[in-house]
Parts: sequence; structure tokens; C-alpha cells
Amino acid sequence: MRLKTQGDKQLSMSDIDKFERDGYVVAQCLFAPDEVESLRNHYMEMRAAGTYPGDFDGVDLTATDPLKRFPRMIHMHRHDPLSLDWLLDDRLRGWLTGLMGREPSAVQTMLYFKPAGARGQALHQDNFYLRIQPGTCIAAWLALDDCDEENGCMQVVPESHVLPLLCTERADTGQSFTDVTVPLPKDMMPFPVRMQAGDVLFFGGSLIHGSYPNTSSDRFRRSLIGHYISGEAESIGGFYNPAYRFDGSVVEFPVSATAGPCGVWVEQDGASRIEMVATATAAGHDPHE
Repeated sequence: MRLKTQGDKQLSMSDIDKFERDGYVVAQCLFAPDEVESLRNHYMEMRAAGTYPGDFDGVDLTATDPLKRFPRMIHMHRHDPLSLDWLLDDRLRGWLTGLMGREPSAVQTMLYFKPAGARGQALHQDNFYLRIQPGTCIAAWLALDDCDEENGCMQVVPESHVLPLLCTERADTGQSFTDVTVPLPKDMMPFPVRMQAGDVLFFGGSLIHGSYPNTSSDRFRRSLIGHYISGEAESIGGFYNPAYRFDGSVVEFPVSATAGPCGVWVEQDGASRIEMVATATAAGHDPHE
């Protein structure tokens, strides 16, 4: 089953300006309602059918944690043709190329179900995991359900995309399904990104972002995510090989070094600034949504 080409919002200069200024932009209604419904049904059927290579965890229908009853799926494009079709969709290529200035390569798909009661995710930066060198990564985050603060929409820190990778600290796992986060100074705040099903959020690899918990009583917040790497990239974290060109060809990149500096916030003369320190962060399994 191939996706239909219906919703087709064109990238504008104002979209590019917003992306360059804030580090993210939303393409409203990029995918049509019937396409979104087909994708929702497809992944619900896949999830009900069993487990797959790269699953975050196996399905446990008896678990009290909703994320264990509906664990995320990862790298579906490696075994599911519809996922690969979506990852290489011409509309995504057009937006990604326009935003990045050069056609990227695709390296990952993820599907989050996020049922009612599910935890959110602490603030983080994608390129902490993908380790693109040189350049960065970019995400295309398709809302398969209308999403807001109640059912766990995304939250972003505008203009944080210009920051270096920040050193992580322990997150509150009662609120986040991941156990690391990045701290923010007092003058930086995350904001919710409310979206309708069919909207796509594009954001860069250094943008600080996360998601709220799903506090609704009966709403899913399903999302389909593609990760891409900039055209000048020469190496990536080994977990993300192989990469796919938009013509469908496959390429293996050299593996990035797993260590590098990261930034910590320090106060100086009443203002926050970043100080770079040596660290040994590992490129690999990407828990972000």
C-alpha cells in the first residue's frame, strides 16, 4: 500500500525564516485526513500483530504502564514498505531540502502510540544521539492525532537550536520515560506545539525539545517520526546505518566518534552562559520522540 499524494502545503520563505530563527516550523495539513487514517490503522494493526526488530520493548498486555502495553516501534522502514514510502515521501523531501538548503539522507523511523496515562519525555537534543559530523540532523514529526498539552503534545525551546550539545543530567522518570535531560537557565522556557492530525513539525538537531505526559482519560497521541541527516554529513552514530537517499538508494556512513565536549550552564555577572567541558557521551540508541 502506497501513500496517496494529497495534502500539499508548499514551503514558503516565511517558513524558512521561522525555522532559521526559532529552530522549528510546522507544516499544517501536509498529509490529508485519509492518509493519516490509513497510517493510524496500519500501525495499530502492526502493533497488535506482535513485535518487530528494533522495538523499544516487547508488548505486555498485563502491564500497568501504558507504554508497555503500547511500546514504540523503531526503524520500521527496514522491514515495512509503507514506512519506507512515507520516510521518502516527496513532500517531506521538498520541505527538508528547502529548510536545510541541500537534500538530506534518511536514517530512522519511529512510531509513538502514547496512550492515555503515558509518561512524556524530558527535554533533550536529537544530535546528542545521532552524532552527525559535520552538520546536524533534522526531524519530521507527523501528528497522527490532534495533540495538545492534555494528551502529551511536543514542547520546544525556541532559538535553542543555536546552542551546542549540552551535558545531560538525571531526569524524573516518574514524568519521563527517558532518564536523562538537559537543564535550562531561568530565561529559557519550553512552549507547547499544539498540532492537528496531518501537521508535520520540522526541527533541527540541537533544538531542545520534549513532550508532556498524556493526562487524558481516553486519548492517544500517536506520532510518526522520520530522522534525516544533512547533506554534508560524513559520519553518524552506528545505530542509524544504513542511510537512504530519496531515490531509494542505500549508503553506509562511517561511524562517528562516541565522545565529545558538551556544554554546561554557568552564571557570570548575573547572566547565564555555556562553558564547554570534556565528556564521553555515547552515540547509539535514540530514545527521543
